[in-house]
Amino acid sequence: MVDWSGGNDRGAKPVKDAIWACLATKGIAEAPVYLRNRQLAEDWIIQTLSRLQAEGRRVLVGFDLCFAYPTGFATQLIGSEDTLALWDWFAARVTDTPDSNNRFDLAGEINAQFPGVGPFWFNGLKRDIDHLPRKGNARRDHGLPEKRAADIAVPGSFSPWQLAGAGAVGGQVIMGLPMLARLRQRFAGTLRVWPFEAPDAQIVLAETYFSTLRELVAADPHPIRDASQVSLYARAFSNMSPDALAVLMDIPATPEGWVLGAGKADALRAALAPTPPPLKNDCFAMPQGAHWTPVDEALAHLQSHLHCVTGTDDIAVGDAAGRVLARDATAQRAHPPAPNSAVDGYGFAGPAPEGLNSLPLVIGRSAAGAPFEGTVPKGQAIRILTGANLPTGVDTVVLQEDVTVDAGVVSFYGPLKKGANARDAGEDMQAGQTVLTKGRKITPADVGMLAAAGIGAVTVRNRLRVGVLSTGDELRDPGDTATDGQIYDANRPMLAALFDQAGYDVIDLGRAPDNRAVLRDMLDTGAARCDVIIASGGASAGDEDHMSALLANTGSFALWRIAMKPGRPLALGVWDGTPVFGLPGNPVAAMVCALIFAHPALRVMAGSTWSEPVRYMLPAGFSKSKKEGRREYLRARITDGKVETFASEGSGRVSGLSWATGLVELSDPAQTIQKGDLVPFLSFKSFDA
Repeated sequence: MVDWSGGNDRGAKPVKDAIWACLATKGIAEAPVYLRNRQLAEDWIIQTLSRLQAEGRRVLVGFDLCFAYPTGFATQLIGSEDTLALWDWFAARVTDTPDSNNRFDLAGEINAQFPGVGPFWFNGLKRDIDHLPRKGNARRDHGLPEKRAADIAVPGSFSPWQLAGAGAVGGQVIMGLPMLARLRQRFAGTLRVWPFEAPDAQIVLAETYFSTLRELVAADPHPIRDASQVSLYARAFSNMSPDALAVLMDIPATPEGWVLGAGKADALRAALAPTPPPLKNDCFAMPQGAHWTPVDEALAHLQSHLHCVTGTDDIAVGDAAGRVLARDATAQRAHPPAPNSAVDGYGFAGPAPEGLNSLPLVIGRSAAGAPFEGTVPKGQAIRILTGANLPTGVDTVVLQEDVTVDAGVVSFYGPLKKGANARDAGEDMQAGQTVLTKGRKITPADVGMLAAAGIGAVTVRNRLRVGVLSTGDELRDPGDTATDGQIYDANRPMLAALFDQAGYDVIDLGRAPDNRAVLRDMLDTGAARCDVIIASGGASAGDEDHMSALLANTGSFALWRIAMKPGRPLALGVWDGTPVFGLPGNPVAAMVCALIFAHPALRVMAGSTWSEPVRYMLPAGFSKSKKEGRREYLRARITDGKVETFASEGSGRVSGLSWATGLVELSDPAQTIQKGDLVPFLSFKSFDA
């Protein structure tokens, strides 16, 4: 994507309203390229296209540049509405150097060939130019429309007749058409111009308009809008499927051309927020012959078979806490941006020798936000405040508590080494440095760092939509009337609170009766609304285990018998493209399985990294013997530096979860724990889901 310009050379420092370009492949954009003048830009485009051509790539080159004029213009100049021949006409008449060009004079010469006054207007030079009015309202009777049909279809577009001024495109069109003509000649045989030619070549040129997605451009972290625009549109078009791009290009060819993507903003937004591929139906299938699955084997299987299932969004940094970063965040400038003072004091050129140092003070001071603009001569000092830029001639600061000031002279005792109490530019972060990598769950501290690096917006993963469902005729909602044969549903509110605390978008799917048809309808609803469904109950192979029975009919069902206590059965499957985790019905088993298995799995599906809880080795305040063959998780908490366990190991004792602050994990081999032995303690807080 190329944002062209009709102005002169803009200098070495990247600026707005210049030429910017960006290359992207499959939705991933390289850094935007600043091109200071048209000559360098044309060379860069030719070199880039030559390289991509040699690599066998198909290339779409989009220019924010009108490819044609309103109907009738070309006929008056060359005798036909042959737009591509008109390009050659301009190429033969435009003169261009980095510091000057003839666009205003040529526009006057063109106007002279039309009746009345116009159509071009706006003279950007001090001298008058024959036939070129300075104001648009001075034009009359030239006989041409103000805009093309394509311009009318794009809200906010400008007429190609206005040569300069805020938002004007006329000058860049005159200076761009010769470059387009030379590209056609340079890549003859392998280049086509859409929509005047069928887009069936290796290289296709197309006109686009970079202001269609204003809200996304405004949210982009790059400080220069032109750079954001080429990056955003390069990502969007390169990420479109061939079918989606074909739909955009399926328009009849007219001499006026068309703007690629005009009126199709939703298609561009969809390309910028792609939906990841669904999980495969066999993602939960364990190797044949496995009857009892060790915990580590089950975790390894999930880690290797799951992937992110969420799209992306661009949001302001201030709203990003708790969200998962989808693209690496790059510092937009150094932090600090300039050398500055770490303290209130007096700055000078160090070092200061041992003994008394007396330095005359220059008039003025340097404060944060109000730096001293002059130079501090060697042997003199200046008043400086914390965070203020070090003026030229200053590299060392002495604390104000260590000095005396009298009659314009500051005195203090040395020695003081050079650079004392001063911060270097970029000592925290350098411009262009990756400060956070994708997959990180953004913390409040991260928000501060991103803001300090000048990053106004970040690309994050959409919140994972987690549906929570309970099954069983015996369940009643808390607060309802229940008989002795019924129980209150603890799992659904407990699991919903767990996943809400993790930062997911929790969707309460309700409780399903022991009715297969009703459960099927509820799963259909959940699959349409959620990225993943967490169900409890019905996860085994009994008569009323309808969840397992329904998942078995999908061809994706896997019933894992985990070698662990509590929480033996896990029913897993994919329902209409949505993964389903079927947890045990007992509350303790449901919670433990959610922490051990759903916690890391959901992190991956949300776009973050696989994570396991931190294990702290602490002395046991209990004794226990366990058999070989399964892993055990005991509800526990820390008292006086030792780990004590809940009085009962029963998986129905939900009060033990409230009493506990974590779990003791006892590994698979047989073992005997004595008081004082070190045991692994997994704090609930370490499950940073």
